[in-house]
Amino acid sequence: MPHAMTPDGTRIAYQLQGQGTPLVLLAGQANNHHWWDAIRADFHPARSTLTLDYRGTGDSDKPDTPYSTELFAQDVIAVLDELGIDRADVYGASMGGRVAQQLAARHPHRVGALVLGCTSPGGPHSVERGNDVRQALAQPQPGAARQALLELMYTPQWLASHLGSHHTLGDPGMPAHARRQHLAASNRHDAWDILPDISAPTLVVHGSDDLLNPTANAHLLTDRIPNARLHLIPGARHAYFEEFRTQASPLVLDFLTTAYQP
Repeated sequence: MPHAMTPDGTRIAYQLQGQGTPLVLLAGQANNHHWWDAIRADFHPARSTLTLDYRGTGDSDKPDTPYSTELFAQDVIAVLDELGIDRADVYGASMGGRVAQQLAARHPHRVGALVLGCTSPGGPHSVERGNDVRQALAQPQPGAARQALLELMYTPQWLASHLGSHHTLGDPGMPAHARRQHLAASNRHDAWDILPDISAPTLVVHGSDDLLNPTANAHLLTDRIPNARLHLIPGARHAYFEEFRTQASPLVLDFLTTAYQP
């Protein structure tokens, strides 16, 4: 597994697949690159895909130090530098969308087009999940909490026909300290003041029935980022990109193809 070295000496594992202009895929909180396994091939007819294991996950180092979405964005820059990629399109989902906001606002010359999926600006301006959702995820029985998360990610119909493993529920190999640091990084995220600095063509995608990250956040992002476009996928929950891939992947590819056209 190849690695890039960050300025603070952390090794970040990355995975490059396919041919063509690179598309960086950024996973959700406490997840590694397997988050994208089910759909990354959807982009390969037109793009190569570049994923990474966040610090604390997968084959990357797992230092017990504070993490932040800004730091994760710097780790992405380290990977791009290692590969000699000056500029890439970026698609971030959930916490990956928060990292993508930091990347596009703070390193605008490195980001071509931007896709923000099922994410939020964070901070006091964001719309938080309801107390019932918080309580469901905080159940002391691991099996019950996992089932609650599954039902927030996917519709009952999809779960009934997809009984196998799910790669969007977290990296099972993460040490406890890294899991805590990921949660803290996501909770501390607040990009509200820098969102107007994003100059990349931006598409905001969200499921209409997302309760894990309420859909209202998609409207906030679209209004805050200059010239951003919004697309809601009817009936979709948090993992819209996987369950509704036949809609979502072509939508993203079409946006990336036309983003630079007047």
